Amino acid sequence: MLDPKNQQGKFGADYIRVLASAAGLIWSQDDVDLDTVDLCLKLPGRTPRGFSPRIDVQVKTVSTLDTTSGVVNYDGLSHAQFNNLAGPDFTVPRYLFVVHVPRSATSYADLSTFGLLLRHIGYYVSLSDLSPLPSSRRDRRIRVKLPMSNVLTAESLRGLVVGNVVTPIG
Repeated sequence: MLDPKNQQGKFGADYIRVLASAAGLIWSQDDVDLDTVDLCLKLPGRTPRGFSPRIDVQVKTVSTLDTTSGVVNYDGLSHAQFNNLAGPDFTVPRYLFVVHVPRSATSYADLSTFGLLLRHIGYYVSLSDLSPLPSSRRDRRIRVKLPMSNVLTAESLRGLVVGNVVTPIG
């Protein structure tokens, strides 16, 4: 059995995989995480953006959502993780996804006659407009603000991949 921290993280990644499937996207995962990419999401085939557009994502989870003034405050990025997401110099667009999950794993999913319910909700943000931090600040966690309007849905996820979603920075 997975320990609670790993189970929470796995559920967050699986939550994204379910949304990707609903959006008609395929996902892949590098065999080694060397650059803060948990999942690669791609729309196969020819699109107005080019052939098989994709995004790379870092998936984080929280069981307690810290919100103020329309943003989710996420304090869980290390210096290295932040720097691997920040800045404009990526060939493939990168996003931070934060999935709010229940405190108890027994509440992650529920089945009824209406279907399968996954709890709770995910948010996204691009850090491409932020500058990487100097190397002298490696010991602290970095606060990232995700607009609460940036809700992860099958539609918004597909829009991120094909380049049709505006991603305001919080």
